[in-house]
Amino acid sequence: MIGTVLVANRGEIACRIFRTCGELGIRTVAVHSDPDANALHARVADTTVRLPGATPAETYLRGDLIVKAAVAAGADAVHPGYGFLSENADFARAVLDAGLMWIGPPPEAIEAMASKTRAKELMGLRPLGEVSASDLPVLVKAAAGGGGRGMRIVRRLEELSAALEGARAEAASAFGDGEVFVEPYIENGRHVEVQILADTHGTVWALGTRDCSLQRRHQKVIEEAPAPGLSPGLEEELRTLAVRAARAVSYVGAGTVEFLVADDKAHFLEMNTRLQVEHPVTEAVFDVDLVALQIAVAEGQPLPESPPARGHAVEARLYAEDPAQDWAPQTGTLHRLTIPGVRLDTGYEDGDEIGVHYDPMLAKAVAHAPTRAEAIRKLAGALERATLHGPTTNRTLLVNSLRHEEFTTAAMNTAFYDRHLTSLTSTPPDPHAPLAAALADAHGRSRFGGGWRNVPSQPQVKRYERAGEEIEVRYRWGRDGLEADGVRVVHADARLVVLEGDGVQRRYEVSRYDDEVYAGATALKALPRFPDPKAQLAPGSLVAPMPGTVVRIAEGLEAGAKIEAGEPIVWLEAMKMQHRISAPVAGTLSVLHAVVGGQVAVGALLAVVEEDQ
Repeated sequence: MIGTVLVANRGEIACRIFRTCGELGIRTVAVHSDPDANALHARVADTTVRLPGATPAETYLRGDLIVKAAVAAGADAVHPGYGFLSENADFARAVLDAGLMWIGPPPEAIEAMASKTRAKELMGLRPLGEVSASDLPVLVKAAAGGGGRGMRIVRRLEELSAALEGARAEAASAFGDGEVFVEPYIENGRHVEVQILADTHGTVWALGTRDCSLQRRHQKVIEEAPAPGLSPGLEEELRTLAVRAARAVSYVGAGTVEFLVADDKAHFLEMNTRLQVEHPVTEAVFDVDLVALQIAVAEGQPLPESPPARGHAVEARLYAEDPAQDWAPQTGTLHRLTIPGVRLDTGYEDGDEIGVHYDPMLAKAVAHAPTRAEAIRKLAGALERATLHGPTTNRTLLVNSLRHEEFTTAAMNTAFYDRHLTSLTSTPPDPHAPLAAALADAHGRSRFGGGWRNVPSQPQVKRYERAGEEIEVRYRWGRDGLEADGVRVVHADARLVVLEGDGVQRRYEVSRYDDEVYAGATALKALPRFPDPKAQLAPGSLVAPMPGTVVRIAEGLEAGAKIEAGEPIVWLEAMKMQHRISAPVAGTLSVLHAVVGGQVAVGALLAVVEEDQ
């Protein structure tokens, strides 16, 4: 029996595994990098071990350090979670060689399937060799790892070389392996996968299907189980292929076989030899704990009869990112995170810092209900009512996606965000939220520092920034308290403002964190009364949209060079993804501050392109 488990991972998945271990009476060990010293997964574990360094390559990708940590902490088993070293056969062998139990598949199975190129060969498929125009579009893909990193769609041959280079760099950074390959890109397919679980006694479960078609940058955003709208024949084919893949490599433990589905045909993508981020929807539908079953299988226990499915489950990944700004990851303090009425898997608590070193996922919200429509409604409502104070998130995108007709009717595919991103991120702003923030701020302040006077008061002015737009609101003190044009102030105090317009009352809970203000679901930044003239940037300035590392500057670029509009200038790496910064206008590069390897803060000036007159 396992007594102590070290989780070779961080964040949400480490916390999720620790929760099951606690329920089973198993002691837990966390490893953490220096930026994660006070992270939630390090706080909730029974024991912690420091991995010196900040980047994944220095810490969570160092199998030797993790094995030493497990031995030093007295662990007798290691759970890899997902990502990092979870599909690294050498790491699994090192764990076993140290006399520890490995809560995962045999190293030989990982080796056979962890490389997507070898997995395709095992299933009788081959990647593309030389790519010609007739092969387009194609997908450049990392051979190791997942999560959308190291992937690029190529639609023109002249883009292939840059795509290969970028994918290799991103894959090496995220997985420690820069191998990539090229395969045909299937347009408008659905991403469908099968959860498998196998024991050492010859039993293989195929726990239904999941649809993960709503993706950004090939990384899943919304997942559900079972996958809707599949024909009975296709569903049976998917389960059969998944079991065949598992038996082909004598698989043991939890894993996922992924497919693209188009024209009622299944196209094998890969087998992930680990637990998936989206495993909670399968847990909800089959009423199982997959982590507990992983542990039972590792201990040699046989699986019982496969459980029946019940109802439908939908999961949404809440990211600290701005979908309207090319999915730019966000950093800062997560002041509050509350999502009522659904399962919430997270690696953060109120007050935690969102840094630049790791994936920007804040949490997974999961709703289960008897029907798909009920599960979708439940999850959308919970996200809409969520309290999210801190960095910009994709909450609006998630709510609008769940309520979009293409999703509710199960007509979506992997190009969903290519078609609808603008409409999904352009929700009309609440016109009265800034006024509510200003009235809460004004609460308790006397007009004249003393008694009331029977003369009209001068309007008070408050300035805010909302989504990059500057807003000015006005209010005044009247005989009966605070007043504003166009609405009636029903109630106002420092935390709650109630406004009435056209006979409808709206309540705004107001919270403040220095200059950050939240009125209901609206995030605002309080601006000084008089703006700082030094803060103005020259036209054509390129600033860092997030903190990160400059990993590349366009070849041969220097001050005085002629630049075309949209031409890439600088590449930043943040949260394990590379982000391209391009020229806003055509002109001359007059300033270039960016230096390869340099760390930059959000808003840092990288370059200036002076527009041609």
